[in-house]
Amino acid sequence: MVESGRGGTHQARFERDVISDQVNKRLSQLDIGDASLVFGRINQGESPAVETFYIGRVAVWDEEQDPITVDWRAPIAEGFYRATGKQPMGLTRRRHFATRGKNLLGIEDEFFGDDIVDDSTGPMFKGRMTLAATMEQARTGRLGDIVATIQGEQDEIIRSPLPGVLIVQGGPGTGKTVVALHRAAYLLYTHRFPLEGQGVLVVGPNRVFLTYIEQVLPSLGEAGVHLAVLSDLIPRAKVRGFDHESIAAIKGKEEMVHIMSKAISDRQRPLQKDVRIGYGLQRLNLTIADSQVIIKEAKRRYRHHNSARLFVQDAVFRILAESSKHYSVEPEKLKSDLSTTIEIRTALEWMWPSLTAEHLIHDLYGSKSLLQSAAGSYLNTEAISALYRPRSSHVSEVVWTVDDVPILDEAQALLGPRIGYEEEETVRTFGHIVVDEAQDLSPMELRMLKRRSLNGSMTLVGDIAQATGAWAHNNWDAIIEALSNESSTRFSELTVGYRLPQPTMDVANRLLQGTQFGFNPPIAVREVGEEPRFVHVDVPARLPAMVVAIVRSELEKLGSGRLAVIVPDARVNVISDSLKSSGVDHGLTDAGALEDKVTVVPVSLVKGLEIDVAVVVEPIEILNGEKNGLRALYVALTRATQRLIIVHAEPLPEALLNPN
Repeated sequence: MVESGRGGTHQARFERDVISDQVNKRLSQLDIGDASLVFGRINQGESPAVETFYIGRVAVWDEEQDPITVDWRAPIAEGFYRATGKQPMGLTRRRHFATRGKNLLGIEDEFFGDDIVDDSTGPMFKGRMTLAATMEQARTGRLGDIVATIQGEQDEIIRSPLPGVLIVQGGPGTGKTVVALHRAAYLLYTHRFPLEGQGVLVVGPNRVFLTYIEQVLPSLGEAGVHLAVLSDLIPRAKVRGFDHESIAAIKGKEEMVHIMSKAISDRQRPLQKDVRIGYGLQRLNLTIADSQVIIKEAKRRYRHHNSARLFVQDAVFRILAESSKHYSVEPEKLKSDLSTTIEIRTALEWMWPSLTAEHLIHDLYGSKSLLQSAAGSYLNTEAISALYRPRSSHVSEVVWTVDDVPILDEAQALLGPRIGYEEEETVRTFGHIVVDEAQDLSPMELRMLKRRSLNGSMTLVGDIAQATGAWAHNNWDAIIEALSNESSTRFSELTVGYRLPQPTMDVANRLLQGTQFGFNPPIAVREVGEEPRFVHVDVPARLPAMVVAIVRSELEKLGSGRLAVIVPDARVNVISDSLKSSGVDHGLTDAGALEDKVTVVPVSLVKGLEIDVAVVVEPIEILNGEKNGLRALYVALTRATQRLIIVHAEPLPEALLNPN
């Protein structure tokens, strides 16, 4: 049907291309790898008029177009996720298939009807056997989907309406990341038009996290979602590393908007002296007063700096032409003859240079006088010194930090695209944006996200108790204010923890007792689990050797799972070198997301990840090493699904010593 070849009409060739495109899309949807196609069944109605629907990852139908499986996102599948004894939603039976890959491990049935008594008082879990089997599976180093075990409160968030901003607060292990990804897949299915054309953007906190989640959406039949960190959205800049928290706090301030605007205004300058240029037998003049009029008019007419460049250029040649005393000169002819002369180029670059964001910020950071002029009263002398850095020989050699990214983006938005670079430098917008770990975003990063939202439709997930870094928020108020108004914002909370066994949750929750984050911890589904181990090392120098011994011991019983050694950032190399010298194969997070059975993870990159066994090294260093050290340690203690081991030579934080 779709073979390419000569002959045929234009319409026939176009139709073949359309068919080919549709076939390829369908084949990509059906390519689910080793995952099971079907994971559930529902029965509706009474005998003999019982209707049966099989719930699967993608819809499949027979030659008569009758459904064999129903897509999990279809309206008919809603009862599979939300029906309860009190609200059966028309179901008489719900069946769960417990699977591992394509192997069927078991079948679990739930019945509904008037004679079924629902006397539960706690949270309702559907498919307990299937849920338990899923939670006990070893981690693979990549996040898996939860399409077979979505619970009621999760499904409500996934199927929430598209418009406005939805904020999802969820503690460790409540599944907020996978819920957000399943929501992206659901919205694309339900609102295929217009979202397929507008695009869906998923923003993660770092590249390790993106690698960790990258398989989820393809497993759900949606491969077209754009996964990115914020630095990916300005592809020209080389971005590597982070600033110190004190500098990151300065760069994240919303006052940087005014500073960028003033920095651009400082580059829109009248001439310092009159320009006189020979043309034929006469000299043409452009005075300082003429240039002042041009600059003033360009600022009045144009919103973006670069879009006014042509106006300034044309105005310069118009005034030069008008200065001719002996004979008439056409501005266009003058432009053709003189535009490449050094005098004209120098004048234009002084008055109204064509700027990229990189050039503007590179020049700004490289001059304390420019910084002082742009900052005005917004920054003190100490802050200006912190932002200053010597210029590189060429802007293309500059390596920017993650904290520079929203400033570059703001500058680009104010400058607008240069003439001839409209496609490359115009900000792309998306029909829906999903943001994970949103509790850490600075005001400038929030502006960067809002700029990319076509219609204000966003899903933000995070946990205030896990907020770390220079811009850790203590509540959602500032984030809501930055992105939307209260009337268009909805708030949901995930209350059930699926990842952590209760003993691990209890230890982690000790850190938050007595703080504003210690209220309403998640309810742990896994009531039974191994007690966390505390291993004290008498001699600090022997700490790395103890970590190696613990890792070796855990590997013997780990099976196919994953182990992470979570360390203060400053200890990554020491612990890695000890493992290497002892012959323990391991990876580092900068080379991939938990690709190896053992990975050394700095605490700054561990957020959002989950592993079977976590070895947390020197918690007091984590606690004291960051501005939000308490919450960083809380993140480290809440990663393990099976066992948590805490190794320390220094005294433990007081909260971990006192179980009460």
